[in-house]
Amino acid sequence: MAVTESTLVNSIVGAGTFFKGQIDVSGLLRIDGDFSGGVKTSGRVIVGRGGRADCTIDAATVVIGGVFRGTIYASEKVILLETAMVLGNIFAPRLIADSGVILDGAVHLRGVEQKDPRQTVPAGEKTVSEAGSHRRKRRSGRRRLPVGNL
Repeated sequence: MAVTESTLVNSIVGAGTFFKGQIDVSGLLRIDGDFSGGVKTSGRVIVGRGGRADCTIDAATVVIGGVFRGTIYASEKVILLETAMVLGNIFAPRLIADSGVILDGAVHLRGVEQKDPRQTVPAGEKTVSEAGSHRRKRRSGRRRLPVGNL
C-alpha cells in the first residue's frame, strides 16, 4: 500500500495525554486523549473513539468517533462515527453520520461552491430554514362556490 500525504499522521494527542492550546498543523491530526483549544489545518482532524475534544476545529475533513464539544468548520466534509457524541455546531458542505450518533447542536450544510463556511448569507437570500417557513398562499384565480340549495 502506498503511503500518501493524506494518510500520514503529522501530529497526535495520545491516550492519557491532556493538551490545552492552539494547534496549527499541515496534514492530519489525531486526538485520542483530551484536547482543549483550537485546531487549524488544511488537512484532516480525527477524534478517536477514546478522544475528548473541547475546541474549535477548522479543517478540510473532520472525523469524530469520541466526544466533541465546540464548533467545526469543515471545507469538505464531517464524518460522525456511531460512537460519536457531538455537542456544538457544524458548518460543512457534507455531513455523513452513522446510526447511534448523539448530536446536540446546529448543523449548517452549505454548498461546495462556498469556500469559507463562516461567510454570512448575502442580503436578500434566505437560508434553508427561512425558505421553508413561509405559509402557502391560496390561489387567487380559483374561488370556491358556496354550497347551498340548488
